[in-house]
Amino acid sequence: MRRYLTTLSAALLAVGGSAAAQVKRVGAPTAPISSVVSTPPGYGVVYVAGMTAGGSGAPIAAGTDTKTQTIAVLEKLKAALDAEGLSFADVTMMNVYLVGDPAKEGRMDSAGMNEAYRQYFGTAAQPNKPARVTVQVAALGSPTTLVEISLQAARKN
Repeated sequence: MRRYLTTLSAALLAVGGSAAAQVKRVGAPTAPISSVVSTPPGYGVVYVAGMTAGGSGAPIAAGTDTKTQTIAVLEKLKAALDAEGLSFADVTMMNVYLVGDPAKEGRMDSAGMNEAYRQYFGTAAQPNKPARVTVQVAALGSPTTLVEISLQAARKN
């Protein structure tokens, strides 16, 4: 009987341990972001530098809107994570920098950015939502760049 209880206790601890050893995300189910994301011991952080829609020295075409640029940036970030064996499900923190859109009287187009963002985060296929900061900045690398995004992801060591 004692051996049975010891085995049962060990099994319960193992189940509890594996459940507790996952990234924790807290926030309203309808919110596009998590208000708190915490990682347990045994996880490392992967930092991905800010990326823009431009590439290989080619400028972003004038008039390319925030939503279109956000999709391009998220696709580049997705490829960078994939090269590290990670996905958007592993993203814990995102920093979004938006330039005021001339078509929006110089205000950042957070609606366009969020429309693109919701195609990748908080979906049925990928329900994990990172914590996020979104700020308007005066300018980015080129006059036509409206979006830059950097992120951090958690990886089990």
